[in-house]
Amino acid sequence: MARVAPLFPRLSALTVLMLTALAAADVRAASDRVASTAKPATGADTPPLPGAKPEFTLDRVLVRGLQATSLPTRIPTTVEGVTRDEIVDRINATDAQDALKYLPSLLVRKRYIGDYDHAVLATRASGTGNSARSLVYADGVLLSNLLGNGATFAPRWGLVNPEEIERVDVLYGPFSAAYSGNSVGAVVDYVTRMPERFEAHAKVGYSTQRSKVYASDGRFDATTATASIGDRWGRFAAWLSVSRLDSRSQPITFATLLAENGRSGAAPEVQGAVFDINPAGKPWYVVGATNRVDTAQTQAKLKLGYDIAPDLRLSYVFGAWNNDAFRDAETYLRDGSGAPVYSGDVSIDGRRFTLAATAISLQKAALAHRLHGVSLKRQGKDRWNYALAASRYDYSRDLVRSPSVALPLARDGGAGRIADAHGTGWRTLDARATWRASAMHTVEFGLQDEVFDLRTRVCGTSDWLRGGAETPVSAFGGTTGLRGVFAQDTWKMNARWSGMLGARAERWSARDGYIADATHTLGFARRTERAISPKAAIRYAPGGDWSIKGSIGRAVRFPTVSELYQGSIATNAVVNNDPGLEPERSVTSELSWVRNVALGKVRATYFHERTRDALYSQTNVLVTPSVTSIQNVESIRTDGFELATELTGVGIEALDVTASATFTDSIVEKNSRFPASVGRWQPRVPRWRANLVATYHPGEHWSMTGAVRYSGRQFNTLDNSDRRGDTYTGTSPFLVADLRLRYRRDAHLSAALGIDNVNNATYWNFHPYNQRTWSMEARYDY
Repeated sequence: MARVAPLFPRLSALTVLMLTALAAADVRAASDRVASTAKPATGADTPPLPGAKPEFTLDRVLVRGLQATSLPTRIPTTVEGVTRDEIVDRINATDAQDALKYLPSLLVRKRYIGDYDHAVLATRASGTGNSARSLVYADGVLLSNLLGNGATFAPRWGLVNPEEIERVDVLYGPFSAAYSGNSVGAVVDYVTRMPERFEAHAKVGYSTQRSKVYASDGRFDATTATASIGDRWGRFAAWLSVSRLDSRSQPITFATLLAENGRSGAAPEVQGAVFDINPAGKPWYVVGATNRVDTAQTQAKLKLGYDIAPDLRLSYVFGAWNNDAFRDAETYLRDGSGAPVYSGDVSIDGRRFTLAATAISLQKAALAHRLHGVSLKRQGKDRWNYALAASRYDYSRDLVRSPSVALPLARDGGAGRIADAHGTGWRTLDARATWRASAMHTVEFGLQDEVFDLRTRVCGTSDWLRGGAETPVSAFGGTTGLRGVFAQDTWKMNARWSGMLGARAERWSARDGYIADATHTLGFARRTERAISPKAAIRYAPGGDWSIKGSIGRAVRFPTVSELYQGSIATNAVVNNDPGLEPERSVTSELSWVRNVALGKVRATYFHERTRDALYSQTNVLVTPSVTSIQNVESIRTDGFELATELTGVGIEALDVTASATFTDSIVEKNSRFPASVGRWQPRVPRWRANLVATYHPGEHWSMTGAVRYSGRQFNTLDNSDRRGDTYTGTSPFLVADLRLRYRRDAHLSAALGIDNVNNATYWNFHPYNQRTWSMEARYDY
C-alpha cells in the first residue's frame, strides 16, 4: 500500500475546495417536508445510538423492493440507483441497458435497438473498449461476459427484460472485497420482480428512426412485445416472462478506400463514392455500407422461489435467449450503365483501386444462449445470515456465417466460412456469510469460484447460407479460473463515525490454451497468479445535513481468455497474442461530500485511479517488424470530479430534477512499447460527461420528462492520432435531448410517446449511433 500514501494530501486539499465552494450554495434547512420524504438511515448508517435522535440520510440511493440488492450497501461509499417507477416515467427503455442511461458517469455504447454484441458499459475511468472493467449482475447472477475485453464482449443484457426490472443499483469503484478486480469501474445489479400476489403484465412497443449517413438514407424500425405473469401460493412463488424484439438497424460499418492507395492504370470508371476525411486526417472514399442488422430476439425466463422458512428462500432461475440476425449491405458504386458494383478493379476520380470481394458483404448469425441460476439465502434478524449461489451460462448454439464470394452472388449462397462458438460459457459459485457482532458491527466473509471457457472454431463451407462445416481454417480457445476469498468488517463507531476494512485474496489460473490454423495447433503452458486486494472506507457525519465519505481499494484485473489466446499462426509461430500478459493492477480512491437539502441531496466526489500494466491493443515499435496485439501499458493515471444532485419539487411541487456532471483527466504516463502514447488521453474516456433529467407530473395521470445527455471530446487510439471524431471510426462529442410523455389512465392501463435524440444529431463511437428515434408503447398491468 506504499503507493497509496501520496493520494491523501491531494484528497485533503481538494476536500477543502469542495467544502468551500459547496457551502456557499444557498440551500434551505431541512423541514417537516424533508422528514416526510427522507428514508430512515440504513446499512452503514444504522442503528442510531441509544437515546439519540433518529438519523436521516440521502447519501445513497437505496430503494425498497421485494428483493434486496446483492450490493454491499453497508459500505460507506458511492451507490446510485434507479427504481422501476422512475424507469417507467422517465426513460424510453427498449433494452435493459437503457435503465443506466442517466446515471452519473455511466455510458452504454448502444448503437441501435437490440444491440447485443457491442453495447459495452463505460465508467468513470474506463472507456467503452474496456468491458472487463465492470461487473453486471441480475439478482446476483453474473451477466458480464468476461471471456474477453472489448466491444464484442458486452454484458448479456438480453437476459433481462426491461419490464421485469424492480430497480437497478450501481456501486462505483472496487471498494467491496466481495467482488473481483473486474469491479474496478463499477458493479451493476439488476433486481427483478418476484410476486407477492397474482399479477400479470403486457406491453407492446414500436420505434422508428430516419437515418441519413453518407449515401445511406432509410427508415429503420423496431417492434417489441413482452408478457409476464406471476403469483404466490403460500411459501411458493413463480414468475414467467417472455419477450420478442424485431429490429432493423441503420448501417453500422462502411467500406472505405484510402485515397493514397490509388494507383495509375485503366479500370472501369464508377460513380457514387463519397469523399471524406478519416479520423487520422487522411482522405478516403466511402464506397458502401455494411452491417445493416436485422435482428429477431426472443427471451423467456422462469423464476421460482420457495420459502423454506420466513427468513430462508430457495430460488431458481432459467433464462433462454435466442437471436437470428442478418447483416445486410449496400454499395454506393455504379458503373456506366447504372448497375451496382461490389468488387474488383474500379476507377474513382482517375485513381485505380481494387475492391475486395468481402469489402461489401453479408453475415448471418444464429445464437441460442441459456442461463441457469440457483441460490439459497437466509436474511433474518439473527446474528448469522448466509447466501449460497451457483450459475451457469452456456452458448448452446453460436454460429456466425460469412461468404467468401462477392455480392450479388453471395445472396444465393456460395463458398464461405462458419465460426462456431459452441462450448463457450462460464460457471460461478458463491458462498458468503454475515455475522452481526452487535447492532453496530457487521462482519461479512465468503469465497467465490469462477470458470470461463472459450471455444471458437472457424471452418470453410461450400454454402455459407445453409451448409455445414467442411474444412478447418482456424481455432482458438482456453480456460481461465478465478478463486477468491474475502472478508470485510463494517462498523459504526458512534453517531458521527462509521467505516469498513476489507481484503480479498485471489488465485487466478489459465489453462488448456491453444491456437490453430488449418494444419497446426499450438498449445500454451498453464499459468497461475495470486493477488491480495485491500479495501477501506470511512464516513464522518457531524450532523444531519452533511457528511464526508472516503474510500480506497486495490483491484487486480486478470487477463481474459481471448486476450491471452486469440491470435493467428505464421511459420509455426503465434504472431499477435501474448499468453504471458501481466494482470492490470489499479488503486482507486474517492472522496465525497454529501449534503441533504430541503428538496433532496447534492453530492460532490473526487476520484483518483492509477493503473499499472493496463491491457490495451497497441503496436510494439520496439521490435522489427512491429507487432500489433494486446499488450501491457505500464501506467495510466486518472483524476476526476463528479457532481450529482437529486431534487424533488423544484420550483413547483410536481417537478423532479436529477443532474450530474463529471470531469475526468485520464493520461497515459508510461508506455515504453509505444512511446507516442505517453502524455496522451486514455482512449474513450472523455473530459466531460453530463446528464440532466426533469420530470413534471401535472396530475395523477400524466408525466412529462425532458432529458439532456452530453459527452465531450475523446479518442479511439492510445496516441490520440484520431484527431477528427465526426466520421466513421472516429469518436465524437455529442449533445442530445430526449423527451417522454406518459399517460396513466388507472392502475392497469398506460401509454407513452418518446423521442430519443430530438435534435437529430449524427454522432459516432467508431460506429454511428441512432439518429432521431420515435417510440410508442402501450401497457397493461394487473
